[in-house]
Amino acid sequence: MPRAIWNGVVLAESEQYQRVEGNIYFPPDSIKKEYFRKSDTHTICPWKGVASYYDIVVGDEVNKDAAWYYPEPKDAAKHIQNYVAFWKGVTVEES
Repeated sequence: MPRAIWNGVVLAESEQYQRVEGNIYFPPDSIKKEYFRKSDTHTICPWKGVASYYDIVVGDEVNKDAAWYYPEPKDAAKHIQNYVAFWKGVTVEES
């Protein structure tokens, strides 16, 4: 079961996930919301749409914009609507 870990803390874990362009997207109900803080950052993917970001906060450490999701994706990416993916040092393990 895939799980996302940063600074020794499991941020998300689920057997239900989507893999897109090599990234694992976790369902929104699988993330541990206490470690996520909405960011004002947005980027645009030509086929998925506008991505929104979360900062990951563990103790006093902040990993800015380390998680992203698509709140209103284009039709081709509807299957990952609000699913969360990670980067910037967050380890995604598959068991």
